[in-house]
Parts: sequence; C-alpha cells; structure tokens
Amino acid sequence: MNEEIRKKTDEDWKTQVDKEKSETEEAKEIYHQPTFTIFLSSLSMQAMIAMGKLENPLTNKAETNYDQARFLIDTLEIIKEKTKGNLTPEEEKLLGDSLFNLRMIYIQEKEEKK
Repeated sequence: MNEEIRKKTDEDWKTQVDKEKSETEEAKEIYHQPTFTIFLSSLSMQAMIAMGKLENPLTNKAETNYDQARFLIDTLEIIKEKTKGNLTPEEEKLLGDSLFNLRMIYIQEKEEKK
C-alpha cells in the first residue's frame, strides 16, 4: 500500500472515530475508550472461553478448544516480551498474573482430560 493511501486511511479512521465519540457524548452515552488493560482482559477472557471456564457468548455453552487457548496464551507471552519496559507497573502485573493463571488453568485442564 503506498504511503499516500495509508495516510488517507488513517485520517479517515481518526475522523470517523472522532465523529462517533461526539455522537456518543451528545446522546449522553458512555464511549468506551480502548485501553491496554481492556485489550489484555479481552484476550484473557477469550482464553478462558476456549478452556471452557466461561460460556461462549455465541452458543451460551461451555466449550473447549485447547489449541485456541494455547494460541491466546502464547499471544499474551509475545505481548509481554514485545512490551517489556514499556508498561506501567499495573499493566505489567496484570499481564504477568493473567499469564500465570491461564497457564495454571491450562495445565490443570489438560491433566484432568488424561
């Protein structure tokens, strides 16, 4: 993609987001600003869903997909490595705790399935 198209797309995206924020504020609704913490929590919840610890919101059933769970846990590990030194103490603790807990649950689940 050439740089001019990329810049135009970025500008269009920012304009659209600003418009949606304004419309939300005018309607007195809460605009949920994405944060790194919400991003981490989202990936962690997806891993919990994949391990059957939370119901899948699409099927309303607890289902297991260990390959997906492992992929999400590995993704969180990549994020941890790539963001080293750039996180707040709270973000670093959340990421570390999430990884530890997800790995423990994954190991327990896999052991129980044997």
